[in-house]
Amino acid sequence: MTAKRKYTAEEIKKIIKDEKVEFIKLQFCDINGHIKNLSVPSSQVDKVLNNEYMLDGSSIKGFRNIETSDMNFYPDLSTFAILPNKSTSVNARLICDIYNTDGTPFEGCPRANLKRVIQKAKDKGMVMNVGPEAEFFLFKRDDNGQLTLNTHDNAHYYDAAPDDMGEYIRTQIVRTISDLGFDVEASHHESAKGQHEIDFKYADALTSADNIITFRYVVKAIARANGQHATFMPKPIAGINGSGMHCNLSIFKDGENTFYDPSRAHLLSETALYSIGGLLEHVKQFTAVTNPTINSYKRLVPGYEAPVYLAWSLANRSALIRVPLKKGNATRVELRSPDPSCNPYLAFAVILEAMLDGIENKIKPPLDIDKNIYKMDDRERKRAKIETLPGSLYEALMFMKKSHLVKSALGEHIFKEFMQSKLKEWEGYRTTVTQYELDRYLEKY
Repeated sequence: MTAKRKYTAEEIKKIIKDEKVEFIKLQFCDINGHIKNLSVPSSQVDKVLNNEYMLDGSSIKGFRNIETSDMNFYPDLSTFAILPNKSTSVNARLICDIYNTDGTPFEGCPRANLKRVIQKAKDKGMVMNVGPEAEFFLFKRDDNGQLTLNTHDNAHYYDAAPDDMGEYIRTQIVRTISDLGFDVEASHHESAKGQHEIDFKYADALTSADNIITFRYVVKAIARANGQHATFMPKPIAGINGSGMHCNLSIFKDGENTFYDPSRAHLLSETALYSIGGLLEHVKQFTAVTNPTINSYKRLVPGYEAPVYLAWSLANRSALIRVPLKKGNATRVELRSPDPSCNPYLAFAVILEAMLDGIENKIKPPLDIDKNIYKMDDRERKRAKIETLPGSLYEALMFMKKSHLVKSALGEHIFKEFMQSKLKEWEGYRTTVTQYELDRYLEKY
């Protein structure tokens, strides 16, 4: 499992001096999962480490209004890293929580909120580990540097060079995130043309969320340096597979994986089954968080290997939840619906809350499905009581609106701000006249 190094303030100051670090980048996340950044000269390191740097929260989506906008950066010293790109100057980064001026965590900070939910699990002796699989596309830029929808290659799943023209960029990405402390397991070309995946080792939920934010930043930066554009948009091209972020989940207690039980069927413990039960019980309610864009629901349609059916299975990839064959400490359940446009801090908070509810209330999942659900007709799925995920962002928001569990996982502030922001996004989409409508109706009617 990937572990963070425990730096002291004095160690950080020594590294900054020895490595001749010029700037320290204080990074944090808004409710949409976008990385934000304040760059300060390294000469101000004492102010950084004493939490003296302030933020105007009214300028950040979903944070504060102008009357109560002052907030402080609280850097997590375990996230300190020298950024690999040293072409102009040596820079370091610290991922921060945002605090109120009275020294309490800001309830609208996604990272601080995840830590709150993690503490609920920790109070029960439990730690959730997450192994994310974030897919992305590479597109060409034109001669003016503008984005195009032309993929940089026409390769497919596991293709090799020269068909796979992204191998060089993936190698650069792997080297960079390895320098940042990632334990990379594999990288390969994905099913769709221009689509790629890089897998790094599982870690606790907070570390994994930090890693996803860093990973997306690195991928985009390296693609840009190579004249390409990397996107984590779930479905950039109609008619081919979209990009998911499958999450491999497990609950550890006292260093042992509670999901493994060699005495039970499928070697799965009651804790694992109750976790699956909790996920299936609440997934409709938290889908707006794990799949937060209009475009997310263009991916969640039958026919493109996307999980839309609420069922679980052993190895069967047509179900929403899959249990991979590896056992022992590697026993896990794979939730296949999240996509890489989500805010990982919020996504992991709702996922963990759902699993905890399943464990606490002993929510038993239905029987596992061994058939290919994609090939079942509506009558067969109805007979098997297999429901589907929400079909649009609006539908997902309506499920979320009624959910006490999601409100508990996000807290009152984030829940309200997220709902308002996404309903506004839906209204903008709903009232936009698209090219599809013009092509279909303008001349005909």
